[in-house]
Amino acid sequence: MSDPTRIVFMGTPDFAVATLDALIADGQEVVAVVTAPDRPAGRGRQLRASAVKQRALELGLPVLQPERLKDPAFAEALDGLDADLFVVVAFRMLPEVVWSKPRLGTINLHGSLLPAYRGAAPINWAVINGEKETGVTTFRIRHEIDTGDMLLQDTIQVGPDASAGEVHDRLMHIGAQLMVRTVHGLTEGSLHATPQVIDPMHPPPGAPKLNADNTQVFFDRPSSKVHDLIRGLSPYPGAWCTWTHGDGRTHHLKLLRSARSELPVHGPPGALFVEDDRLFVACSDRPLEILELQAEGRKRMVAADFLRGTRSIAGSRLA
Repeated sequence: MSDPTRIVFMGTPDFAVATLDALIADGQEVVAVVTAPDRPAGRGRQLRASAVKQRALELGLPVLQPERLKDPAFAEALDGLDADLFVVVAFRMLPEVVWSKPRLGTINLHGSLLPAYRGAAPINWAVINGEKETGVTTFRIRHEIDTGDMLLQDTIQVGPDASAGEVHDRLMHIGAQLMVRTVHGLTEGSLHATPQVIDPMHPPPGAPKLNADNTQVFFDRPSSKVHDLIRGLSPYPGAWCTWTHGDGRTHHLKLLRSARSELPVHGPPGALFVEDDRLFVACSDRPLEILELQAEGRKRMVAADFLRGTRSIAGSRLA
């Protein structure tokens, strides 16, 4: 094995921890970890460290938490580390003054098969769009986000009922190993970058940030599309809708797991009904079974528990 590469690792959430662990297990020399500053979280608004910071401290690694990435003090600290390579996984957009520093450059791991699903939520949107295949890509960072030359890719198959959470966990692990392979290829000089090519007549789908507008469920669509939206937003942030009772009262609901059915059309889109102690909602073509959901102010629950705690479904609908 060649000498270990001196790496500064940059990341924040759980998705990045697997790559950090894989680099350490591979014998690479992670000289420091850069992550987000501690932020208030939870009901008590206590300061909470990122998942990457927590793991870095367990590993005894130095941690940098700059508020501003263009801060001269941060640049000076990076220069003092004399790193060969910066590795980025689920971190902030870096300015050129940072990503241009190491001799081997700065590389990123993205949760899609670039150039498809550039953006903040690639895993969610691949599932929402019903993709049967997705994957991970390592690439060189440049000015425009997620547009740099590609290094390596790996793919997985996505089942018709897989949730974004399940796909996330699979990509997290194969992405970690892909990054290890990428580091070896760069240090050995055997890896060559490939530009991303986009056909302007058929641009690939993007992955914009999730918000209240694009996570709302509309039931005047085919049940397959509603099912894909629900699983693409599960477990977080959850596809949401408004539950209107027969007496006119309304509550917010999150739909977290569903199943396609072969039942015939049953009422207008959004109508709720129960059959054989199972909860269904009508869509434009056929009903969709609701398996797990979360009512406003309550915990996630299976549909059977929801029905036991609900006086009557008659006349109620989702909108």
